[in-house]
Amino acid sequence: MTTKLVQPPLNKPTQEKKSRKTRLKSQTADLLLAGLVTGPIAAPFLAASGLPGLTQIADIIYTMGMFVCPQPEMSLMLWPHWLMAVCMRCYGTVLALVFCRWLWSRGSGQEAYWLGQYGVWGGLIAVVMMLFYPLEWWLQQVGVWDYINWVVFPFGAVAGLGLGLWVAPALYSRPHT
Repeated sequence: MTTKLVQPPLNKPTQEKKSRKTRLKSQTADLLLAGLVTGPIAAPFLAASGLPGLTQIADIIYTMGMFVCPQPEMSLMLWPHWLMAVCMRCYGTVLALVFCRWLWSRGSGQEAYWLGQYGVWGGLIAVVMMLFYPLEWWLQQVGVWDYINWVVFPFGAVAGLGLGLWVAPALYSRPHT
């Protein structure tokens, strides 16, 4: 009796390669999230240090903040004469993304709150939640209220929650339970 050996096609990626690629994507997302969390807080301290390399890093962070934040001049002062790189609306968005990352790490990835599993309806819910950010900014511009940190922060957090509940399943590998 002869036995034939069957070899898998050479062009199909192995499970190990897929797993490595997914881990790399998750690690890259975590690294970017860590930068989003620490950068705005670190910028004033780096700038206040007066050290050439650190002040250039602070300048880069502040420049990035100016491109993403509609009101960086309204940021919290963390060091005399040095503001955080983004306002509290933006930072609320970032902290909500951190919360979503924490939720992802704690669960099975199948919980009802992950919006991606609902297709178009989940996307619509995510968009409505993300619109809380520009809604608050617009209400401020038309004079409904002035800029107040405890008002703008939750609007940013709702927007970040909508974004995080939509994208976390695509960015992170399945948690191990």
